[in-house]
Amino acid sequence: MTYTLPAPVTARSVPERTAYLVPSGDLRESANVAGWPSQVELERVVSDALAAHGWTVERALGVDPQTGHGFISSQRMGMEVFRSVPRDAPLIVATAIWQYSHHVLAGLRTHRGPILTVANFAGDWPGLVGLLGLNAGLTKMGRPYSTIWTVDGSDEWFRDGIRSWLETGTITHDDSHVRDLPPLGPGPEKELGEALAEQLLDEKAIIGVFDEGCMGMYNAIIDDELLNPLGIYKERLSQSALWAEMQTVTDAEADAVGRWLTDAGMTFRTGSDEATELTESQLRWQYKMYVAALRISDDFGLDAVGIQYQQGLKNLAPASDLVEGLLNNVARPPVTSRDGARVLYDGQALPHFNEVDEGVAVDALITNRIWTAMGLDPANTLHDVRWGEEYEGRFVWVFEISGSVPPSHFARGYADAEGWRQDPVFFPAGGATVNGVSKPGEIVWSRVYIADGALHVDLGRASVVELPAEETERRKQATNPEWPIAHVVLHGITRDQFMARHKANHAQVVYAPDAKTADKALTAKAAMFARLGVSVHLCGDVTPA
Repeated sequence: MTYTLPAPVTARSVPERTAYLVPSGDLRESANVAGWPSQVELERVVSDALAAHGWTVERALGVDPQTGHGFISSQRMGMEVFRSVPRDAPLIVATAIWQYSHHVLAGLRTHRGPILTVANFAGDWPGLVGLLGLNAGLTKMGRPYSTIWTVDGSDEWFRDGIRSWLETGTITHDDSHVRDLPPLGPGPEKELGEALAEQLLDEKAIIGVFDEGCMGMYNAIIDDELLNPLGIYKERLSQSALWAEMQTVTDAEADAVGRWLTDAGMTFRTGSDEATELTESQLRWQYKMYVAALRISDDFGLDAVGIQYQQGLKNLAPASDLVEGLLNNVARPPVTSRDGARVLYDGQALPHFNEVDEGVAVDALITNRIWTAMGLDPANTLHDVRWGEEYEGRFVWVFEISGSVPPSHFARGYADAEGWRQDPVFFPAGGATVNGVSKPGEIVWSRVYIADGALHVDLGRASVVELPAEETERRKQATNPEWPIAHVVLHGITRDQFMARHKANHAQVVYAPDAKTADKALTAKAAMFARLGVSVHLCGDVTPA
């Protein structure tokens, strides 16, 4: 018998002093086209930096004349592109916009040469967010890599990093701000954290996942074998079920949600053009999604829920972001069971892990239980680590997320919450955000991630600060003005230390009424994670109570 054998793989030699460049892009072509000029500028900066050392950058693919951009825009495309890259070549993944990590996952997993991830330190496109997501994915898969970032390529720190990578294949960053959790002495916070951990292990919890793997976030998927030992289990749900449940919600039920929000002081910037403005029709569908999400969560006994939305639902319904912000808030419109007999999750926040980020799911669930047990507002949320700049002698981060912060994060709650239409580039069906400026105060930040085949959590302290109105507006216009913003000053962590260490595109934040209480709550949270078997790392100036 004769078999048809595949052609043998032909090994390609690595040209001398040449690095290959691959650009992972978005799955949404509108974003790739709009963000392409920023990518071109980043690649120029990278090419100039290598040329200064006599090196050449060879792009692994050209610009597609039909799409007008040169991004890798699908997993299959990424596999084809990597066939042209010598396995042992120095490889640069340049990221100026949000990127879907699985577009380049296969190629990076099998590449043998040194890998450098690089982004432009800018706010107009979420390149930094994409870089951190990609880095977290590489960390999860156990693939060594180096990483660096720059505003315009002129800083000596960036040039020194490039030189180090070209000469040694690595860049070493300062991680002196990180230490493992020391043994905690006896105290009420340690006792509380460990008791809540025992309760979770005994009674167990369910997180509802409406379609896994959102936005190409390989780093945001936690396998059951790592999740279940924490006492947390997944209910795998379909967004089609959410859409179907939305059809059963009456207009009267939806309109009651809207009246509750306006009575609470929330305002909406509405218009009549469905393509570019927020409309009453879009809002009504968002209210129906809110009701449907609570009823399905009740059906399955969920302790937290995550809606993917961006792929699939975005073509059917307005954005899920208004829903996400409301679910994470204790004070929110009441929703009854289908028979009207019960108010669902009455007086409680139902933690929502945006973009079905399961690292956020674990964090939000545990944070909710610690803060609730301490009698604190448990409303917590993820933020994109979007960008930042110095302001009056200190580095102030721009933390933003796509319209989903709980209103209690604003100084006057719902009275400071505005619903703006989501950008048509990303959200063709529109929908309202929960826009506003996070109130000044003390926060605990954190991130759950996978490294070395195990779960880890980084914990730190920070302050949300108040900036002048004109500076806030400048920062919002430099990023996404329709999204809520938090001005964050990390305690004892520089810009570059945080960027080098953080293993996610998202950071979790939760308020405490004062610094002393924040330290106590952080201690209880650390104790709970440690008892659950998660490796706990303290970052920056942290003083366990």
